[in-house]
Amino acid sequence: MTAQLARNLSLEEMDKESMLHPFTSISQHMEKGPHIVKGGKGVWVTDAQGNEYIDTMAGLACVNIGWGRDEVVDAMAAQARELAYYQTFHGMSNEPAIRLADRLLDLVPGDMARVAFGCSGSDANDTQVKLVRYFNNLRGRPEKKKIISRHGGYHGTTLAAASLTGLPVVHKAFDLPMAEVRHTETPHHYQFAAPGQSEADYVADLAAKLEEMIVEEGPETVAAFIAEPVMGSCGMILPPEGYFTAIQDVLRRHEVLMIADEVICGFGRTGRMFGCERYGIEPDMVTIAKGLTSAYVPMSASLISNEIWKVIEGGSDEVGVFAHGVTYGAHPVCAAAALANLDIIEGEDLAGNSDAVGAHLFSRLRAAFGDHPLVGQIRGIGMIGGIELVADKASRERFDPARKVAAQGARIGLEEGLICRAMAAFGDTLAVSPPLVMSEAEADEMVARLVRVIDRLAGELESEGIWKAA
Repeated sequence: MTAQLARNLSLEEMDKESMLHPFTSISQHMEKGPHIVKGGKGVWVTDAQGNEYIDTMAGLACVNIGWGRDEVVDAMAAQARELAYYQTFHGMSNEPAIRLADRLLDLVPGDMARVAFGCSGSDANDTQVKLVRYFNNLRGRPEKKKIISRHGGYHGTTLAAASLTGLPVVHKAFDLPMAEVRHTETPHHYQFAAPGQSEADYVADLAAKLEEMIVEEGPETVAAFIAEPVMGSCGMILPPEGYFTAIQDVLRRHEVLMIADEVICGFGRTGRMFGCERYGIEPDMVTIAKGLTSAYVPMSASLISNEIWKVIEGGSDEVGVFAHGVTYGAHPVCAAAALANLDIIEGEDLAGNSDAVGAHLFSRLRAAFGDHPLVGQIRGIGMIGGIELVADKASRERFDPARKVAAQGARIGLEEGLICRAMAAFGDTLAVSPPLVMSEAEADEMVARLVRVIDRLAGELESEGIWKAA
């Protein structure tokens, strides 16, 4: 009998006494304990008490093919029986990883030449930071190391990735960001454009501010710009029209690499296979994870262009071995899962389903909340978007962050059979990014439940004296 069984702890108590949960208030968790999820099928998950929920977040915008796909499980089991693991250091390899790398080079936008496998989006972005340094050192530009990200951008929580992430909570008490990282403006027209400013003029301002930053820092010191096609954790923010065209014009003028962080947007989430295709991004480097395996197992990848690869290959004799990698990179079971997952995504045209059902979903949401006094903006593309809540619809005034209005909405969501995520970086937003297998009927049910959530939230805020409908 284990020590835990001898103490007769419930799972909830065992969790509280053993686990350190990410992005969780420790004090609140010690008081309330975990919400334990036990099973899932399609867009639905079931908790330990048997309650069913539509998971509007697909986990963390990652279970693209939905839960319960035996094709992936069977592929993992078959591979584990044949070869459960082998490393890829010192030129060793395995068949699933080779086939996956080859397939990704055909799928991923841009002139990509090589794939480095990892375990998470965070470590993949750390790899990109190291590759940027490696690239510029090999071409005799050791001073060209700075990377520009954006306020509100999310790129992970490992040391370099957390520095790229533009959220103060990720930096606080961790002595971050690193000195080589800068952050530029968030492209959120709804909140940050000047009154009456068109999207075109706003985009021109953003591009000018980026160029001003590069010039002030010194173009000879700025190596790369990293961006998510749709910004995730700060509120599911879509770029204004023409944004990436204007930004890339600036980058090219100053020989600054474009890193596309496709961790959330990749593999159909935006209604295209990749967000780069949706927004005309021409990347030099691409980071992928999440939808690569639909999170059935952990796997990520960092892809680099032919231009970068040629420099790295050409400098091989000078620097010796490529001294970077992780034990579980190119894991054969994970690669087998990814290949089976891609068969589903491509074979069932889940990018197309994301585009069509996503259009239906956001049309229904706009119809439901277009005149709702608590809802400022409904934004979305494909199967990613957000419902932004405002204290005043006319002025777009935000709620006091201390009120945690979106978190209150997420709590009501659980009571209405929805798992949704509260985001509060730039105001209060309820994020939605359901599995790409969602049907129109399931989208309609999701909207019906969200209507109940927002109406109940409005009633609670009024009764608490926090807000009053105009």
